[in-house]
Amino acid sequence: MPDFFHPQLLPATIGAVIGLPLLVLACVWLFRRWGKFGARTRWALSAVVALFGAIYVLNIYAWFIEPQMLVVRRVEVVSEQWHGAPLTIAVLSDTHVGGPHVDAARMGRIVQRVNALRPELVVLLGDYVNGHLHPFERTPAENQEITGGIATFAALQTRYGVAAVIGNHDVWYDRTEITTALQNAGVAALWNRHIVIRRTGGEPLVIAGIADDTTGEPDFAATLDGAPEGANTIIISHSPDPFVDMPHGPALMLAGHGHCGQVTIPFIGRPIVPLVNRRFACGLVQERGEQMYVTGGIGTSIAPVRFLNPPEIVLITLRGSGTP
Repeated sequence: MPDFFHPQLLPATIGAVIGLPLLVLACVWLFRRWGKFGARTRWALSAVVALFGAIYVLNIYAWFIEPQMLVVRRVEVVSEQWHGAPLTIAVLSDTHVGGPHVDAARMGRIVQRVNALRPELVVLLGDYVNGHLHPFERTPAENQEITGGIATFAALQTRYGVAAVIGNHDVWYDRTEITTALQNAGVAALWNRHIVIRRTGGEPLVIAGIADDTTGEPDFAATLDGAPEGANTIIISHSPDPFVDMPHGPALMLAGHGHCGQVTIPFIGRPIVPLVNRRFACGLVQERGEQMYVTGGIGTSIAPVRFLNPPEIVLITLRGSGTP
């Protein structure tokens, strides 16, 4: 359930409470006076009431319903840089715990949903925190909710573990504290560094996490320094913008941050995409022979709405070009 009295959602809650009786009164008024108007006036008034009703329903959906949804998006990526057996990766991003739509309890349910998918690897792409405030500017309850949300990651069940990067909201909160909370949950928190995982059979898998480009300096060279040469490599990043500088070699880059714009308007597109490169807004991106997948994430930011961009878990199957 959304937190109807959360400061970000309160205006919409008030609007929903006031709007419904106004809509009912308008319908009753029009019905009682229907015979007193000419045909043209009747249909004009009907159109106004219908438009008001449609706007009301769409707002209820965007503010209260779609942000509470959860879809599983299954994606297959074929890469010439990938060799060996395919790998299934569950991708979670932008949980924004402490916002009106995501609390620690909901994160627990999302983790259960991820586990039901039986991924071999889970990657977390940052912005585990909602808002811009430092811990000392928040109440103890708010801080407990945030750390409790991160603590739910300890229940993730995977063959090869969980790796994460840090997002801009996490840095604004306290990068050190978020990193510690992730590590306490058994998550490898990466900031311009990599880890090496030995897959079944001993084949190395490199997970390389770069710094957030809003609050830090992504450095691919430093991140990959010392990685086994020729190993299967996946880059994880909070933002997709650094993709323009990704070197040749990694099989795939994974990113979030932009929430797929949160709102998609039919025939118009995404009016707000908080990225330098708007073409990286959502989904599979292929440029220069490299590939990146950008997820819409779980939570909301800027405005607590989603429309035609429901919260998602992305389950990626990454395979080589010659692998059946």
